Amino acid sequence: MEGGGERGRAWWCVSGAGAGAAWASWDWSVSRDVSDAAGTPPETLKEERQSGCVPPTSLQGNSLKKSNWGFLFTGIVGGTLVVVYAVATPFITPAFRRICLPFVPATAKQIENVVKMLRCRRGPLVDIGSGDGRIVIAAAKEGFTAVGYELNPWLVWYSRYCARREGVQASARFYISDLWKVTFSQYSNVVVFGVPHMMLQLEKKLELELEDEARVIACRFPFPHWTPAQVTGEGIDTVWAYDASSFRRSKKRP
Repeated sequence: MEGGGERGRAWWCVSGAGAGAAWASWDWSVSRDVSDAAGTPPETLKEERQSGCVPPTSLQGNSLKKSNWGFLFTGIVGGTLVVVYAVATPFITPAFRRICLPFVPATAKQIENVVKMLRCRRGPLVDIGSGDGRIVIAAAKEGFTAVGYELNPWLVWYSRYCARREGVQASARFYISDLWKVTFSQYSNVVVFGVPHMMLQLEKKLELELEDEARVIACRFPFPHWTPAQVTGEGIDTVWAYDASSFRRSKKRP
């Protein structure tokens, strides 16, 4: 009777507590039976049933770190390629033009020879394909109002920086432009560092545009049909000076 009474009272407690209490009692009893059989605390088993197959937190953290490093590496590589493309393109594209005028810095001797040819000259000066601006800056220091036309924007920006650094930014100006699209009629002094296959075409252009008092100074390569008024220097430092009045007069001869 006492055993049965205990069982009856236990059942009355469960049934009187409602469905939620009954479920909790059942869950506790099952957990107690399993823990007694396996020796595992009921709290641990309950957590395992709730967690299912979720990976450990440490693995999730490592995966997130690897993903972040991957994005960072991709961004660095992509940014580097963009910078290299932006810097290299203005230097490479001239090679694909019909007339290629590569950038080769003027030597100190070449600049000295150009300045020598400009002595006793007046009027505005232009450097066709001004590169890093050395000729324009040197002319500005000699008192000329000098302008440089260059197709490479990086070289133009660098030339402007150098002119400011030398204190001649007011008289040395630089523009991004194709020399074939510029008219040179307003200049009394023209300097050009050309290449052989462009000199004939440039010769014709200058003959049409320059005034008779203009002087053209060619560095490294002479013009094919003009007779120079002066020549100075040797080798790659050779400079030829041509007066517009002379090459126009020689062209009119039969």
